[in-house]
This record gives sequence, structure tokens and C-alpha cells, in this order.
Amino acid sequence: MFKLSAFQDPLQNWLRDNPHAISPEPFYQRVLCWLGEDLPDLSISRERSRLQWGIPVPSDSTQTIYVWVDALVNYLSVLGYPETHGEWWPAAHHVVGKDILKFHAVYWPALLMAAGLSPPERIFVHSHWTVHGQKMSKSLGNVIDPFACNERYTVDGFRYFLLRQGVPERDCDYYDEKVVKVVNSELADSLGGLLNRSTAPGINPSNTYPCFSETCFPKVVDYREAEALGRAAAEDYEFVVSVASLPLQVASYFEDFQIYKALECIALCVRQTNGFFQRHKPWKLDRKDPADKLWLDTIIHVTLECLRVYGTLLQPVVPHTADKLLSRLAVEPEERKISSLMFLPRYNGKPCPFEGRQLGPDTGILFHKLEKSSQHQIEKKRL
Repeated sequence: MFKLSAFQDPLQNWLRDNPHAISPEPFYQRVLCWLGEDLPDLSISRERSRLQWGIPVPSDSTQTIYVWVDALVNYLSVLGYPETHGEWWPAAHHVVGKDILKFHAVYWPALLMAAGLSPPERIFVHSHWTVHGQKMSKSLGNVIDPFACNERYTVDGFRYFLLRQGVPERDCDYYDEKVVKVVNSELADSLGGLLNRSTAPGINPSNTYPCFSETCFPKVVDYREAEALGRAAAEDYEFVVSVASLPLQVASYFEDFQIYKALECIALCVRQTNGFFQRHKPWKLDRKDPADKLWLDTIIHVTLECLRVYGTLLQPVVPHTADKLLSRLAVEPEERKISSLMFLPRYNGKPCPFEGRQLGPDTGILFHKLEKSSQHQIEKKRL
């Protein structure tokens, strides 16, 4: 037996001193509730007659080590415990399903404390995917084949959907039609369409990252005075503020494992950028007119700056699509770090390293639209 009851107070103190040790918040509260009740001591072995496989208890051949003790200790042994684990431990971040929360948030920290080691730094918990409201089950025949989904939707498309729609705090429902709708709307149409429109030869015949005009888009204190000073509207300033705040916002959500919120913010800003482009109709401006040319170049510059931000922030989620987008904008690999991402520097009176740069080669559609019939093919393959 492992004397789990002796660690009730140390576990409670650990969590109260580290309120972000378990997230999202509902799971943190669930563990606190468990620790508020009596903790029974834990049997670390099972009868070998009932469990033929596993590690035998050294002093008793009739007993096998309880699989969860064996499995949890693997986190340390893989790091070279007891000689070299200190290089990595306790800076460990576990990502676990809600159904194994007690093992990772109660048993495992107690075992570590008993061994004189610190608990892991963070435990991120996620819920489950259901299919048309039902739990996935082999007996029901509704298990989703991830290999078929990757083949049909591409790895980027399927990963984007799962992270965009997956809410860690609650179970999420999966159906193929939703994948097609989300991916087509946000990756193919909204993001891909914006790149295509802003780099089209008719709009940007020189295929360059054009200059930004402070005359057309002056920095103002009161947005209501904007149109009297330049050609940008008050809503353009509001949209620029939204995009400027995006990198810190997204980084914070990524850090807190709230990836769906990060993608929601990005998708909103992409829609705003499409609205900005549509609102000012650059295709109607006369490039031969000096005033129109300044404004046309500024519209394209702002749009490309937005796309550069979105491509940079989307790298962890859709790496292939983001690379294709950033390469089209001629953003070099060393210029793609989220930590040093600065949006629209010319608006803030600073030089823009991309201004005047020749864009990268046109490699075609950013993300091909998914066929609506694809869900039937996957359903057929699954059955």
C-alpha cells in the first residue's frame, strides 16, 4: 500500500500555492474537491493471477505492480532518473484527458512528493470528442479514422478544425460536414481569398510589398477626426488596433492551452481585414493618379501586414499553409518569430523592413476548398 492519505495536506497546499498548476479552471476545482474528501491509501499491486502481464513485485511473485504506478514513473525514467532527470524535472507540462485526471493530479504528485521530488509545473486537461452527440465506440461503429481525415482534409486542415473547435472544458461534437464548413470558410475563403485578392496582378502589378503613406493613414488620437486628415475611416483605426493587439493575445491563449480562443481571435481579425479591403475597393482606384496610387499602395501594405501577422501566428497550427503564405509575402525564416512580431511599424513612425521588397513567387491557391461530398466518402470508408 502507498500511504496516499498522508499527502492530503501537502497536495492541497501545492494547489493553493499554484493556482495555474491545473488548467482549465473547472478541472483545477475538481481536483480541489477530491482533496477535500478523505483520501484512501492506494494499493500499488494487483494479484498476478488476475493480471498476467506487467512488472512483478520484487519481493512477492504473486503480485504485479499496479499499472498506473508503472506508467506514471515512466515520466521520470525516460528522463534518466535518478542520474540525469534533474535537467528536465520539474519543468514538465502534462497534457491529459479528463478521464485520467485523478491519476495525474492526485496520485502522481503524491508519489513525487514521497520521493522528495516536485510535482510537474503544469497539467493541461482536455475533454473528449463525441460523434453526433454519442461517445466514440467500436461497438457503435462511430470511431473516426484520423488517417482518412488527414488524407481527405490534409493534415493542416484537420488539425485546424480540431484546435479551432476543440474546447478543453467540455466535450465537443464531431461531424464531417462541420469540418468542411469551418476549413472552407476560414482557411480557403477568408484567409486564402484575402491573400489572392491583395497579391493579384490587377491590384499589385509590380508584385511588391508597397509603401505605406502616413498622409493617407495618419496616426490620430481621436478616430472621429480620421477622415478629415486622411483617407482612412474610423473603423479602419479600430481594426488596426485589433490586429496590433493580436500577437500578445494569441501568445497568452497558446500559453494557457486555450488554442480555440486564439484561433477565434485570428479568424475575427481576418474577417475584419477582408472588410477593410472590400470597404475601400482598391480595384476602383486609378494607379495613374498620384493621390489614388498612395492610397492604393497603403491599402495593400496594410493588408499584407495583416497577412504577415496571421501567417506568423498560425505557424504552430497550420505550418504548411503558414509557410506557403509567408513565403508568398517574401518573409524570410528568421523573420517569422512570434516573439519579435511587430505589426505596421510605419504607422508608428518606424521603418518597415518589408517595404519595397519583391514578393515571393505565386504558388497558386493557398488552401484548396474541400469538396462537400468528402464526408460521404469518409462515412463509407468508416463503415
